[in-house]
Amino acid sequence: MRHAYFSHLPAVSSATFSRHGGVSGAPYHSRNVGLHVGDDEARVLRNRALIKEQLGLPRLVSAKQVHGDSVLVVDWMPEADVEHAGHDALMTNIPQVGLMIQQADCQAVMLYDPEHGAVANIHSGWRGSVANIVAKTVAAMTESFGTHPAALHAAISPSLGPCCGEFVNYRTELPAAFYGYQARPNHFDFWAISRDQLRECGVRPEQIEIAGCCTACDHDFFSYRRDKTTGRFASVIGLAIP
Repeated sequence: MRHAYFSHLPAVSSATFSRHGGVSGAPYHSRNVGLHVGDDEARVLRNRALIKEQLGLPRLVSAKQVHGDSVLVVDWMPEADVEHAGHDALMTNIPQVGLMIQQADCQAVMLYDPEHGAVANIHSGWRGSVANIVAKTVAAMTESFGTHPAALHAAISPSLGPCCGEFVNYRTELPAAFYGYQARPNHFDFWAISRDQLRECGVRPEQIEIAGCCTACDHDFFSYRRDKTTGRFASVIGLAIP
């Protein structure tokens, strides 16, 4: 089971995968891609291999995410899958490299530049939203690839929705600019925050897809907020063979 994006753009391969269809046992059942949650490493690597097979991407590049705002430019074809420490956004113009974000409520924001043949994948939890890692990644694509933000296509993955995005300490955690995104007291719409951050960068509204699926509500996805001890599902984007 997966949620695909950019279906009208065949040069890019992108999807969010549910927790189903893998080989891990409980509580990580079954398609856990996180190496850091206590699951058996061989099973995690098999789950990652299954994703590569389904997307037709021979390499995966991922990050040991730290809820920061560092953007890594992947400007080479790795000899094997690789996971880099200290980054929360990845971007590349190398075909057949899948950029993978690991999730259990946080967003993956995927970007595709059809003019210059480049993609990016952003891990954005609430800290990433506060740091506006979305804008920093768009700026990095402009610097590295010549990206025009108006040409970008963007997708916001399944993630914590306004129904379950409760922040009781929001006055100390979130900037005042976010207060207007409350769907009801203490509950925030981070889908709308990311959408507006993209729009403020110059991405056209009609080129922004929002999955609109809350991971805390939908048991087809891992959710840290719901389960605490759990796995990580994957959102992956890559360029197909030109």
